[in-house]
Amino acid sequence: MSYQIQKGNVEFILGLANPVQLKDWISQNPQIVGLAFVGRSNTGKSTLINTLFGKTTARTSNTPGRTQQINVFKFRLSHDGKDDPDLMDFYLFDLPGYGFSKVSKSTKKNWDLLMGNFFSNLPLGIRLVNLQDARHPNQKVDQDFLTFLKRFSLRSIVCFNKMDKLRTQEEKRNAKSAATKIKLALQVHFISAEKKTGVLELEQALVAALFDAKN
Repeated sequence: MSYQIQKGNVEFILGLANPVQLKDWISQNPQIVGLAFVGRSNTGKSTLINTLFGKTTARTSNTPGRTQQINVFKFRLSHDGKDDPDLMDFYLFDLPGYGFSKVSKSTKKNWDLLMGNFFSNLPLGIRLVNLQDARHPNQKVDQDFLTFLKRFSLRSIVCFNKMDKLRTQEEKRNAKSAATKIKLALQVHFISAEKKTGVLELEQALVAALFDAKN
């Protein structure tokens, strides 16, 4: 049996920009299972989401930090290319990027409250996907974020994206060396969302994580 994420069949549910609204929504949906994507701004998060779920799921932009709220989607898995009616709906959370500067202090404060509420109240069935830029892996903002996560009981997968941008063997070794320093992650994947390198293996890992969370 082979399960895949159904491409182009993702339903946008709502955008959450208010911490109180976020907490209320999560409290009303405590049993949901899904994936939450988060990363430093400009790591290619929207491109990866569109590659995995369909090309119009997330809005892409050349301007870092365009995602300014938590966008919630509903998606399904297919079994050997066909919808499995006995399988539950899953949820996708596209989270605001962390560690970048081009926002007002009030916006940044609201993001901090939003993210704190999200991780504090996150249902146990959600798995985190942390995206990093393979050219600049495990930077201080990434380390700070992973340290922040340690206070919560979250299980995460780390993706080093933009591997196609690495031009030398030394750069590739540096990326893989940085990956060994990440202790919190269940898995680390080396991918190129743009070239789709490693994305199939990542998709299978995400599907396995969903079934693990469901059970």
